[in-house]
Amino acid sequence: MIFHDLHHEEENFYQEVQKGLLKANKKLPPKFFYDRLGSDLFSQITSLPEYYLTRTELNILHHQGESIGKLLPENLIIVEYGCGSSEKIFHLLNVLRSPSSYVAIDISREHLLDLAKGLVSDFPKLEIIAICADFTKKFNLPLNGKHQNLPRLAFFPGSSIGNFEPEGAQAFLQQIADEMGPGGGLLIGVDLKKPDDVLHQAYNDQQGLTARFNKNVLKRINRELGGNFDLGKFQHRAFYNPTEGRIEMHLESMEDQCIPINGYKVEFSQGETIHTENSYKYHISEFQNLAASAGWSAQAVWTDPKKFFSLQYFISNK
Repeated sequence: MIFHDLHHEEENFYQEVQKGLLKANKKLPPKFFYDRLGSDLFSQITSLPEYYLTRTELNILHHQGESIGKLLPENLIIVEYGCGSSEKIFHLLNVLRSPSSYVAIDISREHLLDLAKGLVSDFPKLEIIAICADFTKKFNLPLNGKHQNLPRLAFFPGSSIGNFEPEGAQAFLQQIADEMGPGGGLLIGVDLKKPDDVLHQAYNDQQGLTARFNKNVLKRINRELGGNFDLGKFQHRAFYNPTEGRIEMHLESMEDQCIPINGYKVEFSQGETIHTENSYKYHISEFQNLAASAGWSAQAVWTDPKKFFSLQYFISNK
């Protein structure tokens, strides 16, 4: 395994938290959910009966794996942006024909290394490259000369593309097209529009794990940045915004309060929120049009019987 550490976590975390919390409409990037505890909580969320996304995507990979593998070229370099469950890449690697290399990119250093080390034992002949980086920002993939003429496939499962605003999603898809090169591929998980009650339950589970996951960003600020948030004075809110076509997650202040954070203070009025995440949902045609605007040509779509979720395959036409 080869490891590259390209992420300066503490400096980025401090600057982005300060910038987000001092806005009139307070906001934090969802990437900061994923320290070790956040990654562990999210792993537990994916097993909840209400949270259909991971289970459905894994079922698609399991049942459609053979047809997916036939469409993809041999000797692929697979680049996964935000490596979540090792089950997904495990399924994909098992249906590929002689993959050359697996490049895992994630902002959570410990989670990334755990995943990469596990895959080393499962695929001892596969070159595994782990990169700790914020994949939403441009950087040069550290691939050497032997990789230059091999086909590349971006793997972006889990509906994480929904965390981007549509303009940001377009820019990120353009960035991936540039990194994959002419004729490169993209296999991406896209959550589909569905009844509001299904979405509400998925982000408001009865065990309260999603609430703990949401509040974990405040716990990180306390631990790593010297914050003084009382988690009991904030409540988790998640709801579907039909106008925007997205789930919104917020942390709502339950009273007027002032929070000191390492040299500055953040004022909250009762009912004021920190907007912590969006999760956009798409019709298949909506997402294909978005991808086309970023230089991708649709090749195939696989869905579950209820059409709750989709895996979509594109080729770069840049």
